Formats: sequence, structure tokens, C-alpha cells
Amino acid sequence: MPRYATIITADDGAEIVSAIGAFEGADPPRRTGRVEQVAPGVRIGMVRGGPVDAVAGFGFPRPGLDASVVLAATAKLKAIAAPAVDGEPPRRPKPRKKPARKPRKARPTKATPSDAQG
Repeated sequence: MPRYATIITADDGAEIVSAIGAFEGADPPRRTGRVEQVAPGVRIGMVRGGPVDAVAGFGFPRPGLDASVVLAATAKLKAIAAPAVDGEPPRRPKPRKKPARKPRKARPTKATPSDAQG
């Protein structure tokens, strides 16, 4: 029985397996995304060309090496390597001060009973 997977394209262009099913008959049901036949062992969450646990061209992405992480690290390294303006070292922004707490409202004191009898 052939296995079919629904392949969706992520924002970064990666093709991800979002659903898998085994269907008897002529055609698999149509869903959102592209449907194609896949080998046994392909699982939901695998990406085309993923290096971890690769099966028939699909595998899981490397943990922690997302494209956004790589871009952030590259930007940080470029900022460190940027030449200083007028020979001064680059300045770091001052940390934000926490706002002061509001003072407590004074509670009205209860009147003490007088000892005078009248």
C-alpha cells in the first residue's frame, strides 16, 4: 500500500512533511499543500534534505541551527568587528532603570477610645 505525504513550504523555503497516510485506490485525497508518495520511514516533521535521521531524501533539521539563529549570530559578529567611530570603542546602551515603586497610601488611623467618662 503506497504512503503519501502532504508537503508544505515554510516561510524560509523549507519543504516540511505535515501529514502522512497510506491509501488504497487510485489517487490520494487532495489537501492543502503538495501530495507525493514517500518511502516507509519518512515521518511528520521531516524536511527535504534534512541531515538528521535521513530517509529517502527527507530528514530532521539540525537542532539549534535555525536560519534565524545563524543570522542573529552573524549580525552580532559584524557589530563587534565594526570599526570604532573616531577611535572610540563602541558604547553599549545603558541598562533601563526600573521605575520606582509608588509610595503606599497612608491609612487613616482608628480613633482610640477615650478614658474620660463624662
